[in-house]
Amino acid sequence: MTDSADALVRRQLVHGLLFAALVSFFISLLHLTVPLFMLQVYDRVLNSRSLETLTMLVIVAIGALAVFAVLEYIRGRIFHTLADSSARRLGLPVLQAAVGQSVREKGGEPGQAVRDLNELHGFLSSNAAVAPLELLWSPLFLIVLFLLHPLYGALAVGSAAVLILFGVLADLTTRTPLAGARAEGSQLTGDIAAAMRHAEVIDAMGMLPALAQRWRPAQRRMLALLDRGHAHAKAISSVSRSARFSMQIATLATGAALVIDHQVTPGSLIAASVLMARLLMPFEQLIESWRRWASAHAAYARIRDGLANRRAGRQDVALPRPEGHLVVDQLVYLPPDRDRPLLKGISFRLAPGEVLGIIGPSAAGKSTLARLLVGVLAPTAGRVYLDGHCVFQWERAGLGANLGYLPQNVSLLSGTIRDNIARMAEVDAGLVIEAARLAGVHDIIGRLPFGYETPIGDNGAPLSGGQRQRIALARALFGNPRLIVLDEPNANLDFDGEQALLRAIRHVAQGGATVVLIAHRPSIMAVSDTLLVLNDGAVEQFGPRAEILRTITPRPQVVPAAAGAGAGAAAARAG
Repeated sequence: MTDSADALVRRQLVHGLLFAALVSFFISLLHLTVPLFMLQVYDRVLNSRSLETLTMLVIVAIGALAVFAVLEYIRGRIFHTLADSSARRLGLPVLQAAVGQSVREKGGEPGQAVRDLNELHGFLSSNAAVAPLELLWSPLFLIVLFLLHPLYGALAVGSAAVLILFGVLADLTTRTPLAGARAEGSQLTGDIAAAMRHAEVIDAMGMLPALAQRWRPAQRRMLALLDRGHAHAKAISSVSRSARFSMQIATLATGAALVIDHQVTPGSLIAASVLMARLLMPFEQLIESWRRWASAHAAYARIRDGLANRRAGRQDVALPRPEGHLVVDQLVYLPPDRDRPLLKGISFRLAPGEVLGIIGPSAAGKSTLARLLVGVLAPTAGRVYLDGHCVFQWERAGLGANLGYLPQNVSLLSGTIRDNIARMAEVDAGLVIEAARLAGVHDIIGRLPFGYETPIGDNGAPLSGGQRQRIALARALFGNPRLIVLDEPNANLDFDGEQALLRAIRHVAQGGATVVLIAHRPSIMAVSDTLLVLNDGAVEQFGPRAEILRTITPRPQVVPAAAGAGAGAAAARAG
C-alpha cells in the first residue's frame, strides 16, 4: 500500500465533502422556495385574486420541494457513505496502532481507539457535520435580503456577527474544562480497568472500598469539570437561541415599519422573516454542536497520532517465508520511563533447527529480550534480524504467520478453543488438531464440555493454569512457524505436561524451526543445544549447553539459625 490509511481517508473526505458542498448549493437555492412562494402569494395572488396563478405557484413549489427532498437524501447518503468507508479503512490500522501502543506503553488502552472510531463515525453521519455546508451558502440568503431592502441585509449581518461571537465564547469557555474532564476520565478509566484485571484478589481480600476511596477524588474532579463545561455551553446555547428569536422579532418589526412607510410590500416582510431564520440556523447549529465538533476533532487527532506512531519503523511490504536464521546484534533496550537500560549490548546467532535456552536470575531482562525477539518492542539500539530482515520493521501479519510466541503471562482471547489455537482465523480444523496434538493437549480438549468448540475467555469455561498454558503452546506452534519464542512455557505444567512440551520442542526443531526457550527449571533445558546466561541485562555466558552447565556452580545458601532449626524440625517430622 503506497498511501497511509489516514491519507486515503483524508483524500476521500475531501472529495466527498466537495460533492456534498455542490449538492448543498442546490439545496440552499431550493430553500428559497417557501419565502418566494409566500412573497408571490401575498403580493400577487391576494391582489389579483387569481386562482390560476395560485395553482401554478403551488405546483412549482411542490415540485421544487420534491427535488429538495431528493437532494437532502443524497447529501445524507454521502455523509453516511463517508462515515462507513472511513471506519472500514481506518479500522484495522487503528487497532494495530492501538495494540502496538499498548505493548510499548504499559497501561495503554486499545479500547480508546475503538471509541475514537465510533466518535468519528457518529459525527460524520450526524447533522453536526452538515452545519458548515449550510453555513457555506448562507450568503445566498443574505443577498436576497439585501435585494428585498438594505435594512434587512444590515440586520442579518449584525445578527450573524452576534451569533459568531456566541460561538467563539462557547469554545473559549468550554475547551479547558472539557479537555480536563476527558483527561481525568481517561486516567480514571485506565486505573479502574487495570485494577479489574485483578478482580479475584480485590474481591478475596476486600480491597474494593479502599480502591473506591482512592478513585473518588479523581471522579469528583472529572464531574466538576464536566459540570462547569456543560453549564457554560448550556448557558451560551440558551442565550444564543433567545438572541436568534429576538433577531427574528427585530426583522418583523423592521419590516412592519418599512411596510408602513411604503418602502416594501407586506409579502417581503414575511419572506424576510423566513429568510432570516434560515440564514441564522447554521450559526445556531454550530453553537449547539460545538462540543461534538471538538470531540470529533480530538478523536481524529488521536487516530492520526496513533497511525503516525504505527508507521514509524514499520513496513507494509510482505516478505517471503523465512528459514529461521536469527541474528541479534548489539541489542540495547532502554524503557521510556527508565534512565538505565534493561538490556546492554546482547549479541548471538542461531541457525534453523537450533534450540537456545536462556537462563538467569529474576529481573535479568529475559522477558524483555523475548519481546524484542518477536518484534513487539522497538530496540533502543542494535537490531534483531530474521533471515536478514529487522524483526521490528517486518510487516506484522506476515511475520505473525511465521512466528510462535508464548509469553510469560498466558492470555487466551474470548472465543472457542479452536479460535484461540487458530489465532482467531478461519482455518481448516485439521491444522488446529495438528497443533493441539503437537502440544499434547488434544486429549485434554476432548474431555472438555464441547471439545474444540468449548468457549473460553472472560465468560467461557474455567480452565486450570496448566490447561491454559498448553492451549497457548498449541497456538504458538500453529502453522509451523519458523521462529518460536517460549517464555516460561512450563511454569504451570505438571510432569506429563512438561514431557509433552519437550517432545514438541524436539519435533519443531527437527522440522527446522529456531526455538528460543526461557525457563527457570533446569530440567526443561535438557532439550536446548545452546545456553545463554543473562545477568543484569548483559550476556554473562553463551555456548554449548553441556559446557555452560559445567561452569555453573550452585551458590551456597546462608540459612539463619532460627530458619535452620525450623527446617530441621520439619525434616524430623517428615522423617
